[in-house]
Amino acid sequence: MANRRTLTHPALLGLAIAISLAGCAGLPDQRLASQALQNGDTELAQQNFQQLADLGYADAQIGLADIQVNTGNPEEIRKAEATYRAAAQTNSRAQARLGRLLAAKPGATDAEHREAESWLKKAFAAGESGTLIPLAMLYLQYPQTFPNVNAQQQISQWQAAGYPDAALAQVMLYRAQGTYDQHLDDVERICKAALSANDVCYVELATVYQKRSQADRQAELVKQLQSAYNAGTAAPARIDGVARVLSDPTLGKTDEKTAQSLLESVTSSYPAAYISLAQLIYQYPELGDADKLMEYIDKGRAADEGRAELLLGKVYYEGKVVIPDAHKALEHLQKAAPTQVSAHYYMGQIYRRGYLGKPEPQKAVDELLKAARNGQNSADFALAQLYSGGRGTKPNLVNAYVFVQLAKMRDDVQQPVTDLNAQIEPQLQPAQKAQAQQLIQQELKARGGILQPNADLAQQATPVDPIGEDKSL
Repeated sequence: MANRRTLTHPALLGLAIAISLAGCAGLPDQRLASQALQNGDTELAQQNFQQLADLGYADAQIGLADIQVNTGNPEEIRKAEATYRAAAQTNSRAQARLGRLLAAKPGATDAEHREAESWLKKAFAAGESGTLIPLAMLYLQYPQTFPNVNAQQQISQWQAAGYPDAALAQVMLYRAQGTYDQHLDDVERICKAALSANDVCYVELATVYQKRSQADRQAELVKQLQSAYNAGTAAPARIDGVARVLSDPTLGKTDEKTAQSLLESVTSSYPAAYISLAQLIYQYPELGDADKLMEYIDKGRAADEGRAELLLGKVYYEGKVVIPDAHKALEHLQKAAPTQVSAHYYMGQIYRRGYLGKPEPQKAVDELLKAARNGQNSADFALAQLYSGGRGTKPNLVNAYVFVQLAKMRDDVQQPVTDLNAQIEPQLQPAQKAQAQQLIQQELKARGGILQPNADLAQQATPVDPIGEDKSL
C-alpha cells in the first residue's frame, strides 16, 4: 500500500499473523490502539502506535504524532514533527498534519513557513481537508515570506472554485485587516452556512452575537452547540472556545456562569478545560476561591502545560489571590514561553519594572519585542513606556515614538496610549520624526508588513481530527 513501507513477502506474512494475534498475545494492533484511545487509555494507545510506527506504518505514525501533539509539551511536539515528517513522504494525511504544525509553530523561520506551504499544497492537491485555513494563515501573517501571493485574490479564487473552507479564510482576512466589526453580517452568513461542516463557526457566531449583545441568539447557539457536542459533531475544544467568548469583557456583556457550566460539562473528555475554568475563576473570583483555582490548574496541567504555567505566572506576578512573588512568576513564565506569547510580555514587565531587585532594560526590550512581534497587544505600549521613562537606561524619544505609534495601530486603542503619544510627539524634531517613520516601516516589515491580529479564528481554526484518523471517518 502507498501509505506503508514495502515489506518482503515473509515479513508481510509474519506481520499479518502477528496482528491477527494482537490483543491476546500483547502484540501491536492499531485497532487496539484506537479502542484504547476511546477508553481514555492514552498510554496503551501510544505503546501500540509506537510499535507499528517503528515498523514503518504511516497510519500508526500519524496516530503516535497526534498523541504527542495533544500533550502540549514542546519536547513531545518536536518529536511529533519528526514523526509526521517520516510519514509525510508517502501519506497525504501526514502532509496535512505536518503543514498545519509548521504553520502554527511558535518562532518558526521563513524556511519553515515555506515548507509548511509546500506540504499543505501537496495535501490539498491530494484532496485532504483542513488545508486552506492554515494556508490562509500563512499568507495573512507572513506576507513578506510570500510576496507573490495576494491573500484576498487567493481567497477569492478558492471561493470561486467552491472550496468550503474558503469562506472561513475570508473571515480570517477580516480579522487581519481589522475590519471584522464592519463585516459582522457577512461573518454570520458565512458561519451559519458552514456550521454543520466546520464547528469552529460556533466560536465565530458566538463572537458576533456577543459583539451585538444578542443574548437570545447567543443562548440558542449555546443549546445548539451542546446538542452537537452530545451527538459527537462538535469537538470539546469548541465548547472551550465559546466559553472563552462568553467570558471575554472586550467582546461585550459577559455571561461567566454559562461559560462555567459549559467548561464543567467537558472536563472529563477535555482536561484542558480545567485551565479555562481556572482562568475564569481568576477573572471572576465570585465563581470560586484560590484553592479551587489551584486545584483546576493541577487537574489541567498535563493537558495544557503552557497555559497552566502562564496562568501561574500571572497569579504570582499580579498577586491578586496569592502574595506576589516575582521570582516564582518568572519561573512559571519561562516554562510557558515556548508556547505562550503573553509569557514574554509579563517577563518583559518584570525586567522593566525591576521586580527582581533592579530594572534590567535590555532583557525587558528583548522579551517585550518578542511579545509585540507575535501579536501581544500591550507590548508596544510597554516598550514606549520603557524608552520614554528611561528607568534603568537613558530615555530614547525616537524609539518611544516608534512604539507608541505601533501601539496606536492596534485595535481598541486605550487612553493611556493616546496620552503618552501626546506627551512624546511635541518633543521630537522633524528629523527625529523622519527617522522614527523609517524605523516604524522597518519594524512593520519585521512583523510581516502588518500588525499580527488578535485572531480568535487563527487560534481556533486548526481542524480537530480524531487521533490517527481522517476527519471524514
